[in-house]
Amino acid sequence: MDRVWAPWRMEYITGTKAPGEKRCFLCIDEGKDEESLVIGRLGKAFVIMNRFPYSNGHVMVVPVRHTGLAEDLTDEESLDMMRLVKKMVRVYKEEFSVEGINIGINVGRAAGAGLEEHIHVHMVPRWFGDTNFMAVTGETRVISEHLMTSYQRLKRRFLETVL
Repeated sequence: MDRVWAPWRMEYITGTKAPGEKRCFLCIDEGKDEESLVIGRLGKAFVIMNRFPYSNGHVMVVPVRHTGLAEDLTDEESLDMMRLVKKMVRVYKEEFSVEGINIGINVGRAAGAGLEEHIHVHMVPRWFGDTNFMAVTGETRVISEHLMTSYQRLKRRFLETVL
């Protein structure tokens, strides 16, 4: 039997909600940005690291307001989110030397939304050869850089980058 050690997943496994508690992991007070891995904010939106990434540096661009409906986003929220997407494209190019970026929104469970209640844009940096036999034959993703190292690099570059 193969074993992959991923102690960081314990937080996800044990992070259960109390009965009746409604907690959205994307509703974050500004005072908790560092512990929540928020990379940066702009107006009505922010960028946060995905704690359970598909690839090294996977982030989400999120409206501050809790809504799961794209059609309910205000023009200001939509614009701030898109400005952050543009900024993160530049950050990825400068800091990670990406060769591509997957950018997408899953709206509704049928579309693959893991969290339907708070809409967000996924941004996944890509490089040629970044997927290999592990994902195909072992159904295992290999993340090559520690989450906190990626966070620190992206946050530093985010703060240095002006659009």
